Amino acid sequence: MKVSRDFNAGIGATEMLGKANYIALVGGGRNPKFPTNKLIIWDDAKQVAAVTLEFHSQVLQTRLSRSQILVALLNSISLYAFSSPPKQVSSFETADNPSGLCCLGSKIIAFPGRTPGQVQVVEIGTGNVSIIPAHGSPLKAMVLSPNGEILATASETGTLIRLFSTANCARISELRRGVDLAHVFSLAISPSNTLLAVTSDKATLHIFDLPHPSNPNVPHRPNSAVAIANSRSSSPYSDPASSSIDSTNKQKWGILGKIPLMPRLFSDTYSFASAPIAIDDDPYSALSGTAKPSVPIPGVPGGKARKGVIGWLDDWTVVVVGAGRDGRWEKFVIGQGEQGRWVGRQGWKRYLGS
Repeated sequence: MKVSRDFNAGIGATEMLGKANYIALVGGGRNPKFPTNKLIIWDDAKQVAAVTLEFHSQVLQTRLSRSQILVALLNSISLYAFSSPPKQVSSFETADNPSGLCCLGSKIIAFPGRTPGQVQVVEIGTGNVSIIPAHGSPLKAMVLSPNGEILATASETGTLIRLFSTANCARISELRRGVDLAHVFSLAISPSNTLLAVTSDKATLHIFDLPHPSNPNVPHRPNSAVAIANSRSSSPYSDPASSSIDSTNKQKWGILGKIPLMPRLFSDTYSFASAPIAIDDDPYSALSGTAKPSVPIPGVPGGKARKGVIGWLDDWTVVVVGAGRDGRWEKFVIGQGEQGRWVGRQGWKRYLGS
């Protein structure tokens, strides 16, 4: 951790503007720092609120770029020009979106449609709207690749992650997280747009190859990541046996995946590697102090503390942030061994008190 800020009050949602000094803040918790219906753009260099936007209901999430501000409410999405004062560019209705799902790219924005399971993709320059029938159940997670070419989505069932090309909104691939139902915590795409990381309440981190948007049958391969991982002779995870490996993820079930009329799960694309993550069984414990809380955390999207949040440090290093009284972050590295690529935990640290 390079720097920390203690606001001495609750924060329900936050978003950084890259490495700039602007941070979007929304109040939350029992003692919110700001009203939950206000979005504060905080100038951390001057320690003042540079911009304030007020809404008729709770702000659930926001996304920032150097030219736009995207705000998610329960049933609507608003896009503003990042100016002083901010100017509203457009607004869209959505289905119930308790997690505040939304994505902001340089050319497009993406968010839930008016029908559960659908995604709206809007071109910022023209205002053209496209509808993607992504899932048959409500959306649980979505992420846009850094280059804006791929949109990944997961529904409340949590078994499949679907990938779409933002150029034509066509589905380009379907990835299987698992067979059992699960709550997907987070989706994140690597800086090189080649790998997808997924966490869920199954306490597992999965790493998938991403296909090229124009040629879905050819996956990207982050050569730089493999080369550097290979050079880590002193890595405590140099032995791939310490983690899960699928050297060829399309052949997870071997010959069973080639037999006609077999269930599709035998031929689906699975992660090439996975590793266990720490998740707190009681994310409310720090607030309620009870083993079986009945009151959601006020001012927090969904009423639950986010956990399993993924961040890519580079193309071969992933950080997963947990929640709860034992909140911690874990660092994972991706490497290459004789049996194939692997992912393993390199370290962890608690971030809440001592």
